[in-house]
Amino acid sequence: MNTVYEDQATKDLSIVVPVFNEEENIKPLHEEITRATVPLDLDYEVIYVDDGSSDGSVDEVKALFAEDKRVVLVRFRRNFGQTAGFSAGFAAAQGRVVMTMDADRQNDPADIPALLAKLDETGADVVNGWRKDRQDGFLMRKLPSKIANKMIANSTGVKLKDRGCSMRAFRFEVVKDLHLYGEMHRFIPEMVNEAGYSMVEVPVNHRPRVAGQSKYGLSRTFRVLLDLVTVLFLSKYGDRPMHLFGWVGILSGFTGFLMGAWMSVQKILAGLQGGWAGFQAYEIGERPLLLLAILLIILGVQFLISGLTAELLVRTYYESQNKPVYRVKEVVRDNPSLIRQRLTHADP
Repeated sequence: MNTVYEDQATKDLSIVVPVFNEEENIKPLHEEITRATVPLDLDYEVIYVDDGSSDGSVDEVKALFAEDKRVVLVRFRRNFGQTAGFSAGFAAAQGRVVMTMDADRQNDPADIPALLAKLDETGADVVNGWRKDRQDGFLMRKLPSKIANKMIANSTGVKLKDRGCSMRAFRFEVVKDLHLYGEMHRFIPEMVNEAGYSMVEVPVNHRPRVAGQSKYGLSRTFRVLLDLVTVLFLSKYGDRPMHLFGWVGILSGFTGFLMGAWMSVQKILAGLQGGWAGFQAYEIGERPLLLLAILLIILGVQFLISGLTAELLVRTYYESQNKPVYRVKEVVRDNPSLIRQRLTHADP
């Protein structure tokens, strides 16, 4: 694939590992990464992103750096979350392939060669790990994950067996095109799919945690539901919000109009010579249906105004940054970097 991004990559492989209070796991994890990666004869780096750890994690990474200059430490001032960890790691990565994994050693670095081979074999842009034999508790981890995975797959149309596995391999251009914020690392497959990149899935080894404490709980499931709404909106209506707000506004307003029109007809017919066709005289203002009709009409107007406001914000977002509404996969010509710069408004 001939793109400007490949020209910017100066190494073969970058491994991004977000770290939060994993003092006991860092050294054995790095030893496993070294055993798996050195035989591949690659120019690689391991980027540890410390997310405000309060234990000795930073000291452990610094000790590794003293012995292995392929180690990179990115240290946050405080805890910003795993999404920020991935985002900082992606920004620092220089490899043509960027891999991610957790620092808790449940991901197995021995799977690194398999993911790299799958990337080359299929030509895909992303290889997702599938924890086929997941070593976690059923009630607190596996069951909520299965429910969330099924719900997200049905909602977004991105069919993966395991979208929560951190063991992934990306081509360099993919991570440079990902804009992560909040806790959106859970929806990386959806963001990759929306951007038009291709994905495959490969089974990976998953191990029980042997040191440290898990940072996950049931509360994460509820946050996933809220983030899912954001992902669905951004992926389907992010550049055309009026298509969502407008239809809801038209439906609401039209329903309210029909209700009001029907009650008006009833009032008119009931007033003709003491009633007609069984309609009895009554005061229209006494009916709760009138209040519902008025409410629906007002909501319809508000949705239309919200849609117009969102359209203005979207246009401001794109035009103020000179940001294109498309992504270029490949350019074939004498100077692909120059034409790509013109298409994407990016520096070569």
